[in-house]
Amino acid sequence: MGYCFNDLIAACRDDWRRYTEHDFVRALGRGDLNDASFRHYLKQDYLFLLQFSRAYALAAYKSQDLESLQGAFKGMQTILEVELGLHLAYCREWGIDDSELSRLPEARATLAYTRYVLDTGSRGDLLDLHVALAPCMVGYADIGRWLADHPETLRGGDNPYDAWITMYASPDFQASAVRERHWLDDQLSQVSSARFDRLARIFSDATRLETDFWQMGLELSD
Repeated sequence: MGYCFNDLIAACRDDWRRYTEHDFVRALGRGDLNDASFRHYLKQDYLFLLQFSRAYALAAYKSQDLESLQGAFKGMQTILEVELGLHLAYCREWGIDDSELSRLPEARATLAYTRYVLDTGSRGDLLDLHVALAPCMVGYADIGRWLADHPETLRGGDNPYDAWITMYASPDFQASAVRERHWLDDQLSQVSSARFDRLARIFSDATRLETDFWQMGLELSD
């Protein structure tokens, strides 16, 4: 019997829950997250997206067929031409201008996760890279859906973070995550148990580093 993406979650279920149901996430849903914490997160998330685009460039380099190469190109194009533009506009709404973003140093949590992803992808293959990225690529969709469905989530104008929830719960973002899950399911179905164990370690490490990213926002750490 082959493996699937849900087996990665099952292999580190406690870590996954701590990440997807983190206090930062819950506060976003309730609408009572400290403004300064959200702004700090937004700034560092901009820097993360820059490194994320580099990860897609690495994915293109690691690709061994046209379909994978096209997927990596589309992913990088989406980040550079769509997501970063939306993120910059969202930052401006929160009083963060482009010049401030251009001078930002990376927080240690940003450095840790992004460089872990790039190092994992450099040392491994395309599947290693996708697994390292999965807590972000798939995890944000799970978080958006969880918040949208949670009874304690405050929706509408009374929640200053409603737009953030709407973005990650949106049909387009959810569909992108489903496509990534399907790709991972297909790849994982072909791996040995020893290979899966190595991938599960990558996934667990990346999940814990994503959790640290939320904590960075809460603590305003650099």
